[in-house]
Amino acid sequence: MATSTPTPALTFPAGFLWGTATAAYQIEGAVQEDGRTPSIWDVYSHTPGRVRNGDTGDIAVDHYHRWPEDIEIMSGLGVGAYRFSVSWPRVQPTGKGPASEKGLDFYRRLADGLLAKGIRPVVTLYHWDLPQELEDAGGWPERDTASRFAEYAGIVADALGDRVTTWTTLNEPWCSAFLGYGSGVHAPGRTNAADSLRAAHHLNLGHGLAVAALRERLPADAQISVTLNLHHVRPLTPGAEDTDAARRIDALANGVFTGPMLRGAYPADLIEDTAGVTDWSFVRDGDLARIHQPLDFLGVNYYSPTLVSHHESPDAHRSDGHGASEHSSWPGADRVAFHQTPGDRTAMGWTIDPDGLYELLTRVADDHPGLPLMITENGAAFDDYAAPDGEVRDPERIAYLRGHLSAVHRAIESGADVRGYFLWSLLDNFEWAYGYSKRFGMVYVDYATQRRTPKSSARWYAEVARTGSLPVE
Repeated sequence: MATSTPTPALTFPAGFLWGTATAAYQIEGAVQEDGRTPSIWDVYSHTPGRVRNGDTGDIAVDHYHRWPEDIEIMSGLGVGAYRFSVSWPRVQPTGKGPASEKGLDFYRRLADGLLAKGIRPVVTLYHWDLPQELEDAGGWPERDTASRFAEYAGIVADALGDRVTTWTTLNEPWCSAFLGYGSGVHAPGRTNAADSLRAAHHLNLGHGLAVAALRERLPADAQISVTLNLHHVRPLTPGAEDTDAARRIDALANGVFTGPMLRGAYPADLIEDTAGVTDWSFVRDGDLARIHQPLDFLGVNYYSPTLVSHHESPDAHRSDGHGASEHSSWPGADRVAFHQTPGDRTAMGWTIDPDGLYELLTRVADDHPGLPLMITENGAAFDDYAAPDGEVRDPERIAYLRGHLSAVHRAIESGADVRGYFLWSLLDNFEWAYGYSKRFGMVYVDYATQRRTPKSSARWYAEVARTGSLPVE
């Protein structure tokens, strides 16, 4: 009787970096300790109606006090790297001027604790928590905010440059610009299409100025990057109108950042598409050269693909998967409709589509040959709960991770230079406008007691990280 041949494990390249990630406002808490001042997310979350159930990050998962325990958990799981963000108002309370040494000391202790356990600290300078004082002065639509960000980058580099070798300037600037200033579903909650494009440019400029500031201060072998939530955009049909809708969204979602950052110019079609919104006069001579800085790798965040079509209704943007709003996140794209792709979904309602990650990675590799890539976020929210025996079993997340890591492996086999993978997230936490209703963590948090319980996916991921390979299913 014939026997079937078992499927071999998928082995990743030697040196592939296995990590996990968090963001400051989502986990730290301690929002009024050691000189920290409010960020735009403090103000936004305390505004009635903005966040589900009125949740805030005031306590979050208390990482500011419980970081030694969280490092022990990571060490026990064999995680090789931890990507965390620095809270700007914790280390520079007014967004300008002198730093708070108490705030910097927290990140020094965190980095030292990680290094002591053999875990590489990976710093993100900006994960959406702009000091409220800078927002009161105009926020990202104002040019001065880019200069302030470069100053802040220099402060953090001076404090952590002897400990941290891997740096990211911005996390998902698309969300900061278009959800924060366009649709208003993220902090600061403003709804002005022209301001969203101004914010995008000044985020680009802030990135470029921050890279220059980091290069001046860090050792030559430091790795500097930016993390983009690149959208994998598909047309609903192959027809000309739907294909053009996908092109339009691709320019707004991707080209608005990859153009200036990686090519030194905004895409011509982006400028043309948005001519009715702004004349782009905020782009000054020399800006594009300042933005177009060499990067050591590009961080890619991926959760689900984007499916679009042409539509005659100007309200079609409302189902784009980024939260309900009467205002669009897509300036100049009023006639584009968004659709849910078919298939299983996560608790966020996002389609589970590993092929989208493969297609995105291979496209980026083709468009930007020679640029190393890092998956800086990928993961899923499910309705996790602790069973009576105390275990948190999440087979859906394991299946999700297996599928997406298989897609990463396939992309590497196809020639994409992917150097690492960071699972989002280490801990269940404050999920922005969704509050505490969505659990992305591989570690379950009982919010009433702050007790941490590694889920079954954490143990599965630990084995993948230990062996550098996906086990046979």
